[in-house]
Amino acid sequence: MTEGPGTATAPTADYSDYYDFYDETGSVCADESTTAFSGLLFPVLYSTVFTLGLLGNALVLWVLIRHRHRSSLTDVCLLNIAVSDLLCLASLPVWAHSAVDEWVFGSFVCHTVTGLFTTGLYGRVFFMVLMTLDRYVIIVYKHSICSRKWPAKIALVLFVWMLSLFVSLPDIVFAKVKESSKASCGSEFPEGAAWMSFTYLNVLSLILPLIITSFCFCRILSAQSEENHSIVRLLLAVPAVYFFFWTPYNIVTFLVFLQTKGYMLSCEWFNGLALAMQWVKAIALIHCCLNPIIYTCVGQKFRRAVLTVLPSCFSQYITSSPQSPESGSSECSSTLIA
Repeated sequence: MTEGPGTATAPTADYSDYYDFYDETGSVCADESTTAFSGLLFPVLYSTVFTLGLLGNALVLWVLIRHRHRSSLTDVCLLNIAVSDLLCLASLPVWAHSAVDEWVFGSFVCHTVTGLFTTGLYGRVFFMVLMTLDRYVIIVYKHSICSRKWPAKIALVLFVWMLSLFVSLPDIVFAKVKESSKASCGSEFPEGAAWMSFTYLNVLSLILPLIITSFCFCRILSAQSEENHSIVRLLLAVPAVYFFFWTPYNIVTFLVFLQTKGYMLSCEWFNGLALAMQWVKAIALIHCCLNPIIYTCVGQKFRRAVLTVLPSCFSQYITSSPQSPESGSSECSSTLIA
C-alpha cells in the first residue's frame, strides 16, 4: 500500500502520490498550487540552508576538534550534533534537484539520502538528550555520566550512533522510488507497518526528549550556581530552538498519518495538509544551520575561538579579550562553547 508523502521523515518535496487522492464522495483532490509552491521554495531553501549549515557546522567541528584534549562530554555531544546536522545537510542537494525535476538518482541514492537524513535527525535528538542528562548529573549531583577518559566517551558516542541508525532502519529499508505523475523518493511501508515510522518520529524525536529535557531543566534551574549560568543558557537554547522548529513538522506528519488511516478524507483536509507539510518541512530544515548561530550568540568561548580564524583586523580585539574562562575549571564542569 502506498502511503502519503508524510510517511517518510526524509524531506521529500514531491506530493505526486497525493494527486490520485479521492475524497469520501469519490472526487479527485488536486491542488496545482502545492507543486508550484514546492518547485519555487525548496530549491532556494535547500541551497541557502546547505551553504550556511555547511560553513557554520564545519566551524563548530574545527573549534571542538582543535581543543579536543580539553573536551567534556557536553563538548563531545555538541561535536556530534554538528556531525548530525552535516548528515542532514548532505542530503539537501539531492532533495533540491528533485524539487525542481523528478527523481533521477535511482533506488540506491534514495535509500542513502533517506538514511543520511533520518540518522542525522535521531542522532541530533539523542545527543541533545545525552548532553542535557550529563549536565543534570553534574549540576545536581556533582558527578558526570561517564569518566574523563576518552574510551568511555567513544563507547557512549558509538552506542548513540548505533541507536540512531537502528531507529532509522524502517525508513531506510522501505525507501523506494515511487513512480507516479512525477517520480519521487519516499518511504513506502507494508500494510500495517507505517505506524513504526510515526511512532519513532513522534515519541523518540519529540515526546520523550521533551519530557526528559523539561524534567532535567526544572532540576537544573533550581540547583544551578552562578558559575554554571552560561552553560545553562546554552543548554536551554539548543533544545528550545529544536522543539520550536520541529514540533510543527511532527504534528502535521501525525495528521497525515491519520489521513492514510481513513480520517479527514475531505479535499479541504487533503489540500490543507499537503500545503502545511511543505511549510513545516521548510521550517524544520532551517534548523540544520541554526546551532552554530546559537553557539555564537550564547557561547563566549566559541565567539573568541571563531575570532581567531577571522581576518587580522580583529587581532587587536582578540589580544585584548579576557583569558578563556575554562582555565582552572574542571573538565567535567566546563565546556569549550559556553
